[in-house]
Amino acid sequence: MSLLLNQPLKLCFQSKPGLVRSSPPLSNGFSTSKLQTPPCTVIDADPCGRGLGKLFIYYHNESEYTGLEKKVAMDLVDIPMATIGSSHGWVATLKEDGILRLQDDLNPVASYTEPKRIPLSPLVTLPHCQTQIVTNVSLSSSSPEDEECVVAVKFLGPQLSFCRPAQSNSKWINIRIANPCFYSSRVMFSKKDEMFRILGSGGHIIGSWDLHTHNQKPFQRLRFKNLPKLTKTKQELMDSCYKSEHLVESRTTGETFLVKWYRKAVWRGMSKLKTKALMVFKLDDKGNAVYTQDIGDLCIFLSKSEPFCVPVSSFPGMMFPNHVNLADVGEKGYVNLADSSISARNTRIGPGYHIPPQIID
Repeated sequence: MSLLLNQPLKLCFQSKPGLVRSSPPLSNGFSTSKLQTPPCTVIDADPCGRGLGKLFIYYHNESEYTGLEKKVAMDLVDIPMATIGSSHGWVATLKEDGILRLQDDLNPVASYTEPKRIPLSPLVTLPHCQTQIVTNVSLSSSSPEDEECVVAVKFLGPQLSFCRPAQSNSKWINIRIANPCFYSSRVMFSKKDEMFRILGSGGHIIGSWDLHTHNQKPFQRLRFKNLPKLTKTKQELMDSCYKSEHLVESRTTGETFLVKWYRKAVWRGMSKLKTKALMVFKLDDKGNAVYTQDIGDLCIFLSKSEPFCVPVSSFPGMMFPNHVNLADVGEKGYVNLADSSISARNTRIGPGYHIPPQIID
């Protein structure tokens, strides 16, 4: 098996993931009487023939990598371009036939023997737009099989598309975004506001679209406050980095955060990005983005998946509060916000997906 990090690999095997009870209750309706898995990171798959492999994941309450009996297509973990996004544990694929599919293959609690593959309606490309390169995918609820679930797809460029997969004769609703600052941005769903939101490049403006009507709301302009004083060397380093901005919402506290992720290209046999800095801003309803080094009990998970927040007290002893966990193709680690220290390392492979807690019925 061609795994992983620049350290000895510790493995354990189990047929089902470890479960915990959430405590305190979660504001999104999850009660303490329901079991859920801790957050996990998709690591790799161990080839077992015919293009399949047994899934390896890392639960954030363990010091070892967990090998599951679940078999997945090797290209989902070995070929970064095979998947185009992930939300609520569903990964999206876009093949040459132009059909976008949602799959639960990488979800550790989904069926081992009957994986779900949900094809969406054929994509419609607006004039002067493209639908071959996807920025990311966002779901408004935990499953596209829910009748009211809306899937949002942000393409590189002006096009943003919505559909409701569980409804009969579901068609894409396509929107052309006029402002070019959104062309390379990611879409996220705000449960608090019942809207899909997109943060413009640079993080100074947010666009929002109503969940039900898909109408665009007025732009929200952000004002950055409480900015830290940086040394000249630190500022020059950050200016030389590739920067990405991400919105993440805490469904337990109702807070919204803007995360700026700074990475620089390194060369270790192949070109990779390595985290050099990370900044978190807390947003309020007045458009203030206040720099903070204290997000309290929360832990933010940032990866190729839609970002999410987890209250650490719901998973006692399983992760660190006031941290940001990072995962991307070629890098895995975390940032301690209190002192801005970074503990991250480059990996040889891995799809770069965090999977949020999954409720067990």
